[in-house]
Amino acid sequence: MDIKAIIKKYDLKEVDKKLGNKFWFPIDVAYINDWVLRAAAVKGEFHWHCHNYDEFFLIYKGEIVIDTEKGAIALKEGEGTVIPKGIKHKPRAEKRAVVLLLEPKRLNTKGD
Repeated sequence: MDIKAIIKKYDLKEVDKKLGNKFWFPIDVAYINDWVLRAAAVKGEFHWHCHNYDEFFLIYKGEIVIDTEKGAIALKEGEGTVIPKGIKHKPRAEKRAVVLLLEPKRLNTKGD
């Protein structure tokens, strides 16, 4: 069996092109057991929300700020953070950014 038939390669440049300028609509990139790697183009502000699960953010392109009830965290390309479950947060970006999100598959991407 050819290894390419069982192991997929992911190209983040292609994922970025697929996202285009449709902001705040994540797409699934890869499935890892009960987890999913999602990518989203972001610009402007998302609404305040929280999840019943931890959420990992990694910035592929651009910069974002994640506001929380206890303050804000700024992230630039190559940086990431975990927003613990139950923490109310609101991501925002002045210019287009691309964010990779590692989340449980069952996580509601719009917030619980």
